[in-house]
Amino acid sequence: MLAPFRALRYAEDRVDLASVLAPPYDVIDADQQAELEGRDPLNVVRLTLPRDEVGQGNRYEAAGRRLQDWRHQGVLQPDPEPALYVYEEQADGHVQRGLVGALGLTPAEDGIVLPHENTMAGPVADRLALMAATEADVEPIFLVYDGGGAASRLVAEVDRDAPLADVTTPDGIRHRLWAVTDVAAHAAVATDLRGRRAVIADGHHRYATFQRYQADRHAAGDGPGPWDLGLALLVDGSAFGPQVHAIHRVVPGLAAADAAERAAAGFRARPVPGGVDDALDALAKAGVDGTAFVVTDGNSSWLLTEPDDRALAEALPSDRSAAWRSLDVTIAHRYLIATLWDLEDREEVVDFKHDVPAAVAAARQSQGSALLLNPTPVADVAAVAAAGDRMPRKSTLFVPKPATGLVIRAFADA
Repeated sequence: MLAPFRALRYAEDRVDLASVLAPPYDVIDADQQAELEGRDPLNVVRLTLPRDEVGQGNRYEAAGRRLQDWRHQGVLQPDPEPALYVYEEQADGHVQRGLVGALGLTPAEDGIVLPHENTMAGPVADRLALMAATEADVEPIFLVYDGGGAASRLVAEVDRDAPLADVTTPDGIRHRLWAVTDVAAHAAVATDLRGRRAVIADGHHRYATFQRYQADRHAAGDGPGPWDLGLALLVDGSAFGPQVHAIHRVVPGLAAADAAERAAAGFRARPVPGGVDDALDALAKAGVDGTAFVVTDGNSSWLLTEPDDRALAEALPSDRSAAWRSLDVTIAHRYLIATLWDLEDREEVVDFKHDVPAAVAAARQSQGSALLLNPTPVADVAAVAAAGDRMPRKSTLFVPKPATGLVIRAFADA
């Protein structure tokens, strides 16, 4: 179910919308957080990544108080009637467009909303404290599904009308938003989506937070309420769908030459002449035929292909699905990192970077190795989720990610 709701939105006569939007909280580092805070005192990052304030309680209480203050000041205003929102992002010639609504929460075993990655307790506890303090969904999760019905047609045809918002953020991404308030359209979307399944592309910790908050409210005896829904962007993967990028690994302290030598015990490992760009070209070509990785420190690179079938089979649990066992990220973590490199697969040992330059820079700084991967195809992500499996953490980067701040779902407006 994707239900209409009254979005809490920035009043564009009170703010420069391009200056108050932000990326999702979990891709913002300390430097970008400071830049966003300096860009505008009303930037939404002050809600999603609040700081402790003297005399204002902890950072979560400060965020809750700030949200209420911005409402009272008219900076944030609820829309007059419930709507499903169509949200479009244009980046580097790619157009992504989907529906934003209030998603009915279901357990994974029901097979309706399918996670594909595991979650960690810390981020869920953090988001839960923020949700309890703000009584709002401050940013959406991102879902991908196989469309082709009334919902997809609505999304495709919405640009016949003028958008509510049309803004280009400093990163060059253009954002457009429409509100669909027609009750008949809502009913058609509900009928179309009934029985369909969607994969969580981004926001596993936020979805787990939705479910935890729902359980806490029910345990407190509050009964049905706005906590039975969560803010979500639903994108038809076959039309206006996202792009998928790889998330790369960094192993501090493991020199690239040593990493390649140890990998050669279970892979075909060969040096790649030239720079990192040449290594990436070799990686992409090798990935067409099977599993491939690049190990590099930015100066020297090695291409790893053709893993030893027998040793690989022994390293991967036999009770997991074929879809899970064939993933490059699975082979990277269970065979290359854990078996051949004999390393613990935990955050202090294996770091993650969303782009190649950052991974190479981190490898150089730590005198370690960057492990570069090919992107995981969307179909493979869906196959793992459908099999009831979970990919290793930080396996996929769906882009563009929805901006935070265009719509907020406040429980008071439900």
